[in-house]
Amino acid sequence: MEAANVSEDIELGHVRDGYPALASWIARDPDDETLVFRKFNRMSARNLLHLQSQLTEIEREIDELDDQARRSSDREAWQSSRRWETLLEHARDNNRPEKRRLEKAKELETKIKEYHEALLLKAQIAAFKRPSNRAYSAFSSYIAGNTTGGVRLPIISGRAKTFLQDRDDLVALKKPVEEDALSRLLRDHWTFQRRATEDPLDRTTIYKGQNVIWTVTGISMFVAAILMILAITTLYLVSNQVARLCMVLAYTLVFALSVALLTNAKRVEIYGSTAAYAAVLVVFISGGLGLSNPQQCFVQISEGMYKTVTCPK
Repeated sequence: MEAANVSEDIELGHVRDGYPALASWIARDPDDETLVFRKFNRMSARNLLHLQSQLTEIEREIDELDDQARRSSDREAWQSSRRWETLLEHARDNNRPEKRRLEKAKELETKIKEYHEALLLKAQIAAFKRPSNRAYSAFSSYIAGNTTGGVRLPIISGRAKTFLQDRDDLVALKKPVEEDALSRLLRDHWTFQRRATEDPLDRTTIYKGQNVIWTVTGISMFVAAILMILAITTLYLVSNQVARLCMVLAYTLVFALSVALLTNAKRVEIYGSTAAYAAVLVVFISGGLGLSNPQQCFVQISEGMYKTVTCPK
């Protein structure tokens, strides 16, 4: 009996009271990753096609009116195509063709503005990315309301409860600040999470994404410093040229891999930073700075003048 009362209270609305509870759950995320909604891609395309067809018809009618004025023997009709004031003047006469031309011009002004605004909005929405697997999974679980006994208590009902089924039709209004591989890995397995709800069916845990960013930044700085210090140290201690070239190759590959995994750098930025890193190592070994305890010899240049050079092996 007690378990049944708990389920009834949850279903009726003390904790899971439909849209109010769902809105509170969405707003609870400090990083706004739960701002996930449908973009209605098919309906948006349908709307653009309708507007496009209407404009096509308006275009045809305006072209016909222009052609009629062009073939007319009325000089005022010609002048109306060249002078806006003449068009306005004759449009006051209901019996003149200029009235319909002006009406079509105003219709075009309204419709093409609506069409262009729809295009711009569609372009902005198309730039949004789909929700992450983590956000999608949490959202789906919360809406479904799966209980331990296998009973489902969805938080909303009707057709709206299935709005998450088509993942290709979903958009996340805010993308993560960092999208590199390490950030995604830490977000999916972050240890320091907490629950912030009394809903027994809500298994969602939250954390601050800024903590992930700080952690990734610290790891990136440490790896960058280690790769430079370790490379210089080992190249200084090794004197075999073939071994040193192989080490430069290995360090360069590791550096490129670390940049790709620990940052959200673009390909051109990865190429540039890797080339700079390799150049530093090449200069280090080619300038004789990496020789292990080089022996110094004096070479006589002229009478009483000597030069210090590295002794030949």
